[in-house]
Amino acid sequence: MSLTASCQRIVRDPLLSPAQKSHALALAAENALPYPALPAEVAEAMAQGVLCDMFEGHAPYKPRYVLPDYEKFLRQGSPWLELAPPRDFDEALDALRILYHHVPSVTGMPVWLGRLDHLLLPFVGELDDEALHRKLKGFWIYLDRVLPDAFMHVNIGPDDNRICRLILRIDGELKQVAPNLSLFHDPASTPDSLLMQGVQNIALCGKPHIVNYPIHRETFDERGFGIVSCYNALPLGGGANTLVRLSLKGMAEQSADLEEFMTRWLPHYCEQASRLIEARAAFLHQESGFFASFLVEEGLIEEGRFVPMFGIHGMAEAVNLLMDK
Repeated sequence: MSLTASCQRIVRDPLLSPAQKSHALALAAENALPYPALPAEVAEAMAQGVLCDMFEGHAPYKPRYVLPDYEKFLRQGSPWLELAPPRDFDEALDALRILYHHVPSVTGMPVWLGRLDHLLLPFVGELDDEALHRKLKGFWIYLDRVLPDAFMHVNIGPDDNRICRLILRIDGELKQVAPNLSLFHDPASTPDSLLMQGVQNIALCGKPHIVNYPIHRETFDERGFGIVSCYNALPLGGGANTLVRLSLKGMAEQSADLEEFMTRWLPHYCEQASRLIEARAAFLHQESGFFASFLVEEGLIEEGRFVPMFGIHGMAEAVNLLMDK
């Protein structure tokens, strides 16, 4: 299908909103551009469907996942956005609403909204739980209606606090798809009653996801990490520049037996995945201009804290095929 025909189909689609059409048109234009130069073996693996770029687009001009340092933003404000540091709870919520619209990702919406209880606790002041509940509930509804993306993720915990409890209460009341939610759990600091509230919420709305906080804390440096898209742990102040995925099923189909799978095709396609990551990351970091943004200039993200992601799929099918062979 030509670019013109593809765009005509998008603008005539009765199931898409104007915003969805705009996003789809932008992706169609991006995919009309040539792909970053790839070795022949990488291109062949993609054509076979063994290697997948997760439909991130032909010209990666934004990272897959971005995890800004929201705490620093609330502390210093933003010259680029002409925002002074917030002074109270309402101003903190407004500041976050504004910045979220300027944090890109593979979806076009922010995928990480920060450790929201830790971000907002310094602004509680003398507000009682009733006032906090009203303000946070309005904020939660705003996130779902304006940024309706299940990739969008909030982290809370592991310590017990008023904001953490209220977010769980509100999420259980509204049962919204967005934002998604992860509760950090630490046996040393998370009371059983908070964990139980999280478990009860899971029965109501399928979240929060429970995160083993000590394991992740020990993996990352002092600046910390965030959980995005349910289970992906990434450096705070950085993110993921790209995600490449291998089909184990596709490799198993090419293999005569388990030995050939393990000694020939698995090493071969892992190498091709690494080369695809290199090509996509090189375009993002060296040609797209993304790392000249205000997010970098104001210290909210650092280029060196972005890492690639490597994934697999089709494991169950691969096991069945290899056992048959």
